[in-house]
Amino acid sequence: MTIACNKVKSSDHTTKENVSKSPAVENKENNTDLTEGIYFTANGTEPFWKLKITDERITLITPEQTFVTPHTEPIKAADANVKSYKIHTESTELNIQIKHVECLNQASDKQSNYTVDIELKKGLDKDLTILKGCGDYITDYRLHDIWILEELNGKTIDRSDFKNEFPRIEINTKTNQFIGFTGCNQMNGSLFFEKGLLRFSQIMTTKMMCESGSKETEFLKALQSTTTYTIADNRLVLSNSDGSPLVFKKID
Repeated sequence: MTIACNKVKSSDHTTKENVSKSPAVENKENNTDLTEGIYFTANGTEPFWKLKITDERITLITPEQTFVTPHTEPIKAADANVKSYKIHTESTELNIQIKHVECLNQASDKQSNYTVDIELKKGLDKDLTILKGCGDYITDYRLHDIWILEELNGKTIDRSDFKNEFPRIEINTKTNQFIGFTGCNQMNGSLFFEKGLLRFSQIMTTKMMCESGSKETEFLKALQSTTTYTIADNRLVLSNSDGSPLVFKKID
C-alpha cells in the first residue's frame, strides 16, 4: 500500500500587494540574538547577501550595510505558494518575495526549495538594488523526536484499535524525513514544513495484512491530512481542516 500527498504547486502569479509601515533600524552590527528563532534564511551572490527572518525581525546583510527591521506578516498569494514582505520607512524600502520554486546557488551548487527576490532602495537613491538568491525554511527543532500515538481523531486509542503496538513516528528535522509504525506496517516519508504549516507527504508503507478492526487506514488518512501542529507538555498535536486531531506523546 502506498499513500502520498500531492506536491505543493508553484506559480509566479501573485495577488495585489499592500504595504505595511514600521520603523527601521539600520547600520547595526550583527549580534548573537539575531541568530535565535530564525525560521527562514536565504542568500545570494554578485553581490553576496544574506537574509534572516525571525518572529521579531527581518535582517538583510549586504557588503555595505546591515538592515534590521521589525517583523511584518507576509502577504500570501491566493493561487500559489508565494509570500511577500513589504517594508517602507522614511529611509528604506525593502520588498521581499519568497516563491516555492526550486533554486540552485551557482556559487555553492546547493539546491534550495525557494527562490527569493529582493528589491532594496536606500535613502535618496533613485534606483532599486535587485538581489536574487535561494532560501529554505528551518524546520522546528522541537519536532525532532520519537512520538507515540495517544488519540486518533479526538478519541483515546486502546488495544481494540491496535492489537500489537500503537502507531509511532520518528521525525528527523535535519533531513525532513520520518519513519514509523502504523500499528500494523512500517512506514516512511517526507516532511513539508513552513512557518505555521506541517505536512507528512510521500508516505509509503510495507504490505503486511492487518488484523480486522485495526484503524491503520484511519490513522494514515489523518496523518496525511495534517496541516498544522502544536507542541506542549510533551505532546505533539497534529490538526487538519476537519478539526479531528492526532495526539502523540513524546517518548523519553
